[in-house]
Formats: sequence, C-alpha cells, structure tokens
Amino acid sequence: MENESLIQRIEKALAEIRPFLNNDGGDIELVSVENDIVNVRLTGTCTYCTINRMTLKSGVEMTVKKYAPEITQVINLDTLTASIS
Repeated sequence: MENESLIQRIEKALAEIRPFLNNDGGDIELVSVENDIVNVRLTGTCTYCTINRMTLKSGVEMTVKKYAPEITQVINLDTLTASIS
C-alpha cells in the first residue's frame, strides 16, 4: 500500500463503500483532495437521504481514514451547497 498514491487509496476506500450506497440507489464520487480534506459528492438517493450525514461520517469517512490515515475529514459538497442556498 505504500507505493499507492493518496488518490488511489481514497478511490479504493470509495470502491469499498460504493456497493452499500448502490444497494440503496445512491453513489459517491471523488471531487477533490485539498490538504488533508477529501471532497466528495453523494449522488442518487443519497443526495436527499435524511441520514446521509451519518453515512458520510460513520461509513465513508471511517473507510477513507482506514486507507488514508492522513485524511482528517470527508466533506459532501452537496450538503455545503444546500446549507448555503
């Protein structure tokens, strides 16, 4: 795992969590990595799911940190946009 880039490790983490999201009609895409923060976008039914914040923290962020311990936070950009609007 040491030879893999940060992006590759994050993509592996997202690939691990993706089947669970797909089962509920959702998905996730990597938007960017800025310093130690990963920006993602939840799509499909995950976009408006009432528990998407819990999914993001308990599922996605935990899995990303397993593959890339240097990451401190995972942010769903659509949540930020919805909060600002």
